[in-house]
Amino acid sequence: MPKAVIYDMDGLLIDSEPYWRKSMIKVLASVGLQLTEEQCASTTGLRFDHVLEYWYEKYPWEAKTIVEVHEEILDDMEYAITHEAQLMPGVIESLELFTSRGYKVALASSSAMRLIQACVKRLHAQEIFKAVISAEHEEYGKPHPAVFIKAAAELKVHPLDCIVLEDSLMGVIAAKAARMQCVAIPAPENFDNPKFAIADWRLRSLTELASVLPA
Repeated sequence: MPKAVIYDMDGLLIDSEPYWRKSMIKVLASVGLQLTEEQCASTTGLRFDHVLEYWYEKYPWEAKTIVEVHEEILDDMEYAITHEAQLMPGVIESLELFTSRGYKVALASSSAMRLIQACVKRLHAQEIFKAVISAEHEEYGKPHPAVFIKAAAELKVHPLDCIVLEDSLMGVIAAKAARMQCVAIPAPENFDNPKFAIADWRLRSLTELASVLPA
C-alpha cells in the first residue's frame, strides 16, 4: 500500500494556468513577442525558466533580459496565487482524505519556490505538507523525475511507495520515470489525450480520488 502522496501545484491544487498564460502574453508582448493562448499552453508542465529559454531561442528579444521577464511574470503569478486564482475542486477534501489515512504528503512543482510557498499559505497547509520541493533547484525539470525523487527522499519513503497527482503530461511522464504510481487529472480539453494512458488512473477531478485509493 502506498505510504506517501506527492501533489503537483499549477492546474491541480490551484487554477493558475490561465494566469500563467495571461501574464506571459502580457509581459512578452512588452518585448515584442506576440504569443497566443495555444502557444502558451504548449509548454504546460515545463519548468518556467526552460519555457522562457524556449521562446527566446525561437524569437529572440532585446528590450528586457530573460531574468527581468522571468521576475516580472513571477511577480504577477505570486499576486494571482495569493489573491485571485481559485482552488481546484476537491483540494481540501483530498488533503483531509490522505492525512486521515496516514499518508505523508508532499508538494513537488516546476514552479518557483516563492510561488509554491504562496500556494501553501493560501491553503493554510503548512503543517500538512511534510516536504515542499521546487524543480527550480534541480538540474533538470519535468519530464525528468528528479523533483519527485527528491520529494520521496525528503519524506523518507521509497519511490515505489508513492502516488503522484498530476495534471500535465510532462508531470505524468516524470512520475512514471520515478517508478511511482500516478493519478492523472488532465484539464478537460486534454482528458481524452491517449498519451495519458501511461498513468495508473485518469480522473476528472480530485473529488474522484476516494474511488481509486486503496482502502
